[in-house]
Amino acid sequence: MNTTSASAGAPAGGSWEELVTVALLGTERRPPPGWAAPVALLDAAAVETLRRRAGVRPARAAARPEPAARDPRPPLPHAAARRLAMLLADRPGTGGGGRRGTAPDLMELLPQWLALANARGFAAPPQALPALLDAARGRTDLRPAALAFAGPRALWLARLNQEWRFALRAAPGGGAALPGPEETERVQQLWQEGLFAERVALLSAIRAKEPAAARELLATTWATERAEDRLMFLDSLRSGLCAADEPFLERALTDRSRNVRATAAELLSALPGSALAARMAARAGSCVSVDRTRGTPTIVVEAPHECDAGMERDGVVPKAPAGRGERSWWLGQLVEAAPLGAWPERLGGRTPEEIVALPVADDWQGELHAAWCRAAVRQRDPGWSRALLGAPSAPEAGGPGAVSLAERSKLLATLEAGERAEWVAGFIGTHGLSEAFQLLGVCAVPWAGALGRAVVDALNIARDAGSYPWSFSGVMGLAERCLDPAEAVRLDGLTSVPDESENAAPGAGGYWAEAFQRLVTTLRLRAAMASELAAP
Repeated sequence: MNTTSASAGAPAGGSWEELVTVALLGTERRPPPGWAAPVALLDAAAVETLRRRAGVRPARAAARPEPAARDPRPPLPHAAARRLAMLLADRPGTGGGGRRGTAPDLMELLPQWLALANARGFAAPPQALPALLDAARGRTDLRPAALAFAGPRALWLARLNQEWRFALRAAPGGGAALPGPEETERVQQLWQEGLFAERVALLSAIRAKEPAAARELLATTWATERAEDRLMFLDSLRSGLCAADEPFLERALTDRSRNVRATAAELLSALPGSALAARMAARAGSCVSVDRTRGTPTIVVEAPHECDAGMERDGVVPKAPAGRGERSWWLGQLVEAAPLGAWPERLGGRTPEEIVALPVADDWQGELHAAWCRAAVRQRDPGWSRALLGAPSAPEAGGPGAVSLAERSKLLATLEAGERAEWVAGFIGTHGLSEAFQLLGVCAVPWAGALGRAVVDALNIARDAGSYPWSFSGVMGLAERCLDPAEAVRLDGLTSVPDESENAAPGAGGYWAEAFQRLVTTLRLRAAMASELAAP
């Protein structure tokens, strides 16, 4: 073979950097000597690539990773596994707003699916783990349920992919099992040598099993901890808070950190029998009394004239926020921290309902009732919460004591789930849905029958009235996730386009029909999900 003629048009070899430069500038702008055509540049690049590869020395073989820990849970039923793949494949649309149409939002159903799967103890299919971890990476609200469902294989994968490292951060010790209270040596080693997140997780885990052991463990290093760490550790005592915690919390009232002192005072005020609660009851009681000399018994208020050292030690913040009077600021903190059980005796043996119904002189009612609201939430007192909420059918949307939707939601959270749903249903029946969105958010899922019917009836009334349909999109989205799937039968009659009145918003009828069609489809999909996960 005549190699001379075959290689006559080939370019001379050049450095890799020279080849890159010529490729970037073009052979017309920078023709190197001896290179006859652009194709010669590609030939030279191929030769140089082969030469570079041939010169690479073999690297030492990396150690094979240890296999993932076995997941002992039973596998998903086939239908449920297919459903999970569909939910994970769904992605939010890229359209610029407008109508959602009638298709369910599958990503919004994923949290509910995960909760059901976890409740029934199934293991995640290995092939679904990458998509599941990607979904959890993008949505922090999914992470606890997604990682619980994914199990030990997710932690194994997270060590191999930087984008999934959040799974290791969410698992104390990178997924290693936490020692139990009985494993004294391991507990002490992790408490003394572990990372901060591991120590918080350890303290919380022990607190859930043996509250006293967690408190004693914290006491061993309390004096040497940083202020911000002491605050986080102290917060873990909220779980299982009891009278035995009082001596430790009393000592924390003298802490160097103001935030630690405030948290200790808050925890002590949640213990109605604590010495701090008694001190606060005495202070608040001296400020609030019933004047019986008036025609109608009336609550009179004499707010504190100063914030003394004792009040500061017990958690009262002396400096009022901008625009707030100092005396009303101090009064609110005293009443909030005083045990609610002390007020009936102080105010003439009256019940919480009777106390809340009393008139309050000199425009102190808002301040006093708001402080009682905060106290009822802090002390988890359903009796006072009922009194402050009032009847859901009251003429005004606000209860006698609650001054905002947020406060009413917090008060409702202290009630048992059935009573909570009944109250919100009554509220919707009287006031409609315009102010109910935040209240619906604290109700147990699926909504109780009376609450679900109240929501559907209110949506139907709004539809028939020709109301602006987009005003109810938030409630409709909640209904898709929270309404009992059995309600789908009642909704079939609402999926057709209604006759629009003259005052109806343009296109409202079509929107309502689409929204109800989507709601019915979503409810039936949720019923199918539950059925698939119940399969043996």
